[in-house]
Amino acid sequence: MNSTNQALVTQFIIAGFPDLNGMQGLLFVPLVIIYIFTVSSNLAIITIICTHHHFHVPLYLFVAILSFLEIWYTTVTIPKMLAGLLNQKTISYVACILQVYFLHVFGITETYLLTAMAYDRYMAICNPLRYASIMTASCCFQLIGCCWVLGFFGPLTQILLLSQLSFCGSNKIEHIFCDFTPLMNLSCSDPSLNVNVDFTMNSFLLFFAFFCIILSYIRIISAVLKINSTEGRQKAFSTCSAHLTVVMLFFGSVAFVYIRLTKHYPANYYQVMAVVYSVLTPMCNPIIYSLRNREIRELLSKKLTKSLCNKI
Repeated sequence: MNSTNQALVTQFIIAGFPDLNGMQGLLFVPLVIIYIFTVSSNLAIITIICTHHHFHVPLYLFVAILSFLEIWYTTVTIPKMLAGLLNQKTISYVACILQVYFLHVFGITETYLLTAMAYDRYMAICNPLRYASIMTASCCFQLIGCCWVLGFFGPLTQILLLSQLSFCGSNKIEHIFCDFTPLMNLSCSDPSLNVNVDFTMNSFLLFFAFFCIILSYIRIISAVLKINSTEGRQKAFSTCSAHLTVVMLFFGSVAFVYIRLTKHYPANYYQVMAVVYSVLTPMCNPIIYSLRNREIRELLSKKLTKSLCNKI
């Protein structure tokens, strides 16, 4: 972005939820509760997995990293949403670009992490005899490291292209946080290149990851159907159902927002879908993926009971 335009637009105004018509307080309280629940539940899961040796296996290692990601993923957006509900709607140009960058860093990292988790389930069910020798701690950390590296480098091209756009008119972002499409809508420059690059990169990322996950599950289902005992089949499916639910929630909501060959969209549509993937899905993940696990649930119950007893 050239210096003239950057001097004109040094900050943006995030519209937030304009349709609430002065009733922002009704949304503020549930949003605070959701954020506290998301952070505290994920912290509890990380603590339990790290402090109990029998959880130090690939499946739970990936779950701990997913919980860590969800904490930061929600922290990038929800605090600013809360500030907006208190009428603190301005955000500097640099802070806005950084919010876009880290939102996509954590989103891309989670996409690849969910793909790695599908591979882990495939190896556990389809190659049980070789699983321990292949999915070692070293292999897990390498997969996790690759997810983070791809996450940090993934949005750089789009961020660089975004920084080249000129902003010389309205600085009001018709969204609940900074993102590529709302910013492109404000640009005085032609954002066609940005739109095409966004579509290509997002399509490749989501379709590649989703294809790998579906391929893994086709082989998993094929292997499970060959298990003779009903109990064995149920156990195998139960270890995959939570992961598949999270995948459908995350990929479904993100695909509806980011795989679009246009910069124009209904503001309400984009806001609703953004709430789904940035607020509701991270809130549901601890319940779907970890709190359904009997061992984790019992340990959490014991810790909560002990904490309450100590306070009394």
